[in-house]
Amino acid sequence: MAEKKPKDDISKLNFEESIKRLKTIVDQIEQGEIPLQDSLEQYEQGMALIKHCRTILQTAEKRIEKISKAESAPSEEPEANQPESQSEGQALF
Repeated sequence: MAEKKPKDDISKLNFEESIKRLKTIVDQIEQGEIPLQDSLEQYEQGMALIKHCRTILQTAEKRIEKISKAESAPSEEPEANQPESQSEGQALF
Protein backbone atom coordinates (compact mmCIF):
# COMPACT_ATOMS: atom_id res chain seq x y z
CA MET A 1 0.00 0.00 0.00
CA ALA A 2 2.85 2.36 0.70
CA GLU A 3 3.92 1.99 -2.95
CA LYS A 4 0.62 3.40 -4.22
CA LYS A 5 0.70 6.52 -2.05
CA PRO A 6 3.74 8.12 -3.78
CA LYS A 7 2.09 7.50 -7.16
CA ASP A 8 -1.09 9.21 -5.96
CA ASP A 9 0.97 12.10 -4.59
CA ILE A 10 2.57 12.62 -8.00
CA SER A 11 -0.57 14.21 -9.40
CA LYS A 12 -0.39 16.87 -6.68
CA LEU A 13 3.20 17.84 -7.47
CA ASN A 14 4.06 20.88 -9.54
CA PHE A 15 6.64 20.66 -12.32
CA GLU A 16 9.61 21.76 -10.21
CA GLU A 17 8.80 19.34 -7.39
CA SER A 18 8.42 16.51 -9.90
CA ILE A 19 11.81 17.25 -11.47
CA LYS A 20 13.43 17.40 -8.04
CA ARG A 21 12.00 13.98 -7.13
CA LEU A 22 13.05 12.58 -10.49
CA LYS A 23 16.64 13.79 -10.00
CA THR A 24 16.72 12.17 -6.56
CA ILE A 25 15.53 8.86 -8.03
CA VAL A 26 18.10 8.99 -10.84
CA ASP A 27 20.89 9.73 -8.35
CA GLN A 28 19.86 6.79 -6.13
CA ILE A 29 19.71 4.37 -9.06
CA GLU A 30 23.01 5.57 -10.52
CA GLN A 31 24.79 5.17 -7.18
CA GLY A 32 23.72 1.55 -7.14
CA GLU A 33 23.34 1.57 -3.36
CA ILE A 34 19.77 0.31 -3.30
CA PRO A 35 18.61 -3.27 -3.89
CA LEU A 36 17.37 -4.30 -7.32
CA GLN A 37 13.71 -4.48 -6.26
CA ASP A 38 13.90 -0.96 -4.85
CA SER A 39 15.61 0.21 -8.04
CA LEU A 40 12.74 -1.20 -10.08
CA GLU A 41 10.19 0.54 -7.87
CA GLN A 42 12.15 3.78 -8.11
CA TYR A 43 12.33 3.37 -11.89
CA GLU A 44 8.57 2.87 -12.04
CA GLN A 45 8.00 5.99 -9.96
CA GLY A 46 10.45 7.89 -12.15
CA MET A 47 8.50 6.93 -15.26
CA ALA A 48 5.29 8.13 -13.60
CA LEU A 49 7.02 11.42 -12.78
CA ILE A 50 8.15 11.81 -16.39
CA LYS A 51 4.60 11.21 -17.59
CA HIS A 52 3.31 13.77 -15.09
CA CYS A 53 5.91 16.34 -16.22
CA ARG A 54 4.96 15.80 -19.86
CA THR A 55 1.31 16.38 -19.00
CA ILE A 56 2.18 19.62 -17.21
CA LEU A 57 4.27 20.77 -20.17
CA GLN A 58 1.52 19.93 -22.67
CA THR A 59 -0.99 21.88 -20.59
CA ALA A 60 1.39 24.84 -20.44
CA GLU A 61 1.94 24.66 -24.20
CA LYS A 62 -1.81 24.70 -24.86
CA ARG A 63 -2.20 27.66 -22.53
CA ILE A 64 0.58 29.55 -24.33
CA GLU A 65 -1.06 28.83 -27.70
CA LYS A 66 -4.39 30.10 -26.36
CA ILE A 67 -2.76 33.27 -25.03
CA SER A 68 -0.93 33.81 -28.32
CA LYS A 69 -4.14 33.44 -30.30
CA ALA A 70 -5.93 35.85 -27.98
CA GLU A 71 -3.12 38.38 -28.35
CA SER A 72 -3.11 38.16 -32.14
CA ALA A 73 -6.90 38.24 -32.48
CA PRO A 74 -7.39 41.96 -31.70
CA SER A 75 -4.88 42.95 -34.37
CA GLU A 76 -6.76 40.84 -36.90
CA GLU A 77 -10.18 42.34 -36.11
CA PRO A 78 -9.41 45.91 -37.27
CA GLU A 79 -8.16 44.49 -40.56
CA ALA A 80 -11.42 42.63 -40.95
CA ASN A 81 -13.32 45.85 -40.23
CA GLN A 82 -11.32 47.95 -42.67
CA PRO A 83 -12.59 46.29 -45.86
CA GLU A 84 -16.16 46.74 -44.62
CA SER A 85 -15.49 50.43 -43.97
CA GLN A 86 -13.88 50.78 -47.37
CA SER A 87 -16.75 49.05 -49.13
CA GLU A 88 -19.22 51.31 -47.31
CA GLY A 89 -17.16 54.33 -48.30
CA GLN A 90 -17.05 53.13 -51.88
CA ALA A 91 -20.80 52.65 -51.90
CA LEU A 92 -21.22 56.31 -50.97
CA PHE A 93 -19.19 57.53 -53.95
